[in-house]
Amino acid sequence: MSKKRSRMDAHARFERERRRNLLAQPGPSDLILVLDHLKPGFNVAKIFRSAQAFGAREIHLIAIGPFDPAPAKGALRAVPARFFGQLEESLRLLRSDDYCAFRMLADGGETLQTARLPRRCALVLGHEEFGLSAAALALPALSIAQYGPVQSLNVSVAASIAMYEYYRQHPLST
Repeated sequence: MSKKRSRMDAHARFERERRRNLLAQPGPSDLILVLDHLKPGFNVAKIFRSAQAFGAREIHLIAIGPFDPAPAKGALRAVPARFFGQLEESLRLLRSDDYCAFRMLADGGETLQTARLPRRCALVLGHEEFGLSAAALALPALSIAQYGPVQSLNVSVAASIAMYEYYRQHPLST
């Protein structure tokens, strides 16, 4: 199969899953993930899968085009997705719903492990190479403490660690 045909097939799968996403119900928690200009490749779908596992309310996708939904293992059908052209649009909606948004950094800011996360929390994760949009600079910063020489974590791994810490602080009843 040619790469062009493979991309077309992935785009068709994405559109099919995006239509099914309209039926997705908010997760049981008040955590929202905001994916700011992430590469539309493998990480976005993996974040959806983790968000479903942790019961995230929804995911905001900022200027993220079609991606292959296969690595999400069906999570794109379960976790509501909201699509925005600019981060400011998402932040306005979050503020109107009384959410406190934090930007996730590779280093700097308070460590996630010591921060007290509010129940109505939104975590903004930036592009793997270029970081966050300028609109995120006004948000309080959080980082994940790292003890080895690695410069940063993969964005889907960082999202999963952040979700785990949120749920450690705000456990859901089972």
